[in-house]
Amino acid sequence: MPSALVVGYDPHAIPGVDADALRAGLDAELTRFGEHGIDAAMTLIVFGESAESTLVASLTMQPWDVVVVGGGIRKTEQLLPLFEQVVNLIRRHAPQAAIAFNTTGGDSVEAAQRWL
Repeated sequence: MPSALVVGYDPHAIPGVDADALRAGLDAELTRFGEHGIDAAMTLIVFGESAESTLVASLTMQPWDVVVVGGGIRKTEQLLPLFEQVVNLIRRHAPQAAIAFNTTGGDSVEAAQRWL
């Protein structure tokens, strides 16, 4: 069974959004991975000291086939340093994995499928 790790920005760290609703959508997307025969996990990070250790632990949990980086990390100009860190950690700790990018939390399956 192919595997995918989805890396996203923790909605609870975003001021002014309904974090619980966003998280419910992300959890629904994880369910969709299973419906498509893809073993998937998600790790949510925030910009700060814990981002690297959290992401490295997830990247080394198993040999992922693809790592999907979420738009919340990629599209926010202030998070450019975090986005660069994420891409470089993927290259270093999961070199076998393809890197994919979603546009919303609801199209992560399709992003992963482009590389599986």
